[in-house]
Amino acid sequence: MVIRLGTRGSMLALAQTEWFARRLSEAGHEVELVRIVTEGDVRPADTEPGEGIFVTALARALQRGEIDAAVHSAKDVPLIEERDLVIAAYPVRADPRDALVTKDGGSSLSRMPNGATVGTDSPRRSGFLRAARPDLRVVPLHGNVDTRLHRVDRHEVDAIVIAAAGLDRLAKGGRVDECIDAHVIPPAPAQGALAIQARSEEGLLLEELRLYDHADVRLAVEAERSVLRATGGSCRAPVGALATVGEDEFTMIVGGVNSDGSELRIETVRGKRRDAIRLADEAGRDLARAVALR
Repeated sequence: MVIRLGTRGSMLALAQTEWFARRLSEAGHEVELVRIVTEGDVRPADTEPGEGIFVTALARALQRGEIDAAVHSAKDVPLIEERDLVIAAYPVRADPRDALVTKDGGSSLSRMPNGATVGTDSPRRSGFLRAARPDLRVVPLHGNVDTRLHRVDRHEVDAIVIAAAGLDRLAKGGRVDECIDAHVIPPAPAQGALAIQARSEEGLLLEELRLYDHADVRLAVEAERSVLRATGGSCRAPVGALATVGEDEFTMIVGGVNSDGSELRIETVRGKRRDAIRLADEAGRDLARAVALR
């Protein structure tokens, strides 16, 4: 059986899809990569991405039967799922934390000089950065991983904050000055995880794809996304969540802030594994009551 894997054409999307394709090939499957152009690939470089901007075109290609499965960054998948599609697998997760990158390396968030400029395209990162270091100048910086690295290398900004997983998957982990503690900047819900999406009617294919599903990763991602859903926010909301799942235990860092750095709230939720989704939902609703999240 040839499995047609849909992917965006960006270097990071291709690296993620090729990583999963190798796992399928090692199991004896023939794999074909199909590049799909998404709205996120053709938007102007300095515009903010919208909800589902990197996912919708792949989902439509799945529904039309042009591909058999799609590989997404799990944090980009809209909270409202398509009825005829299913996330068949959440494979092993990469580092979920955010990373600080400077031109010369060797720095950290606490050692950045007063007034230094930090570039990011994320309201979440902007808010937590401003809360942690009000003296820094946080400036909008959009584009793919290489574009943002080039901008810091050209001294357009002193540093950038970017997902550690993306750097690692592009073999650029050596650029990381510091992986930032999740108690300082809680990661975006599902950051570092991949979501393998397929049609819900494809029973045999789903059986194969589910072999790559990690139960602990699935529960952690679903709990983190439950926090976001309970706040009423989208993937662009200034909300962070990072769950750790054990055999019978569940721990999650939950944070919210306004994008100007005000109303910071970060807490740790603990409980039993079986209560993870309920605890996540409660934490999200509590967060929405405590912080405006604007």
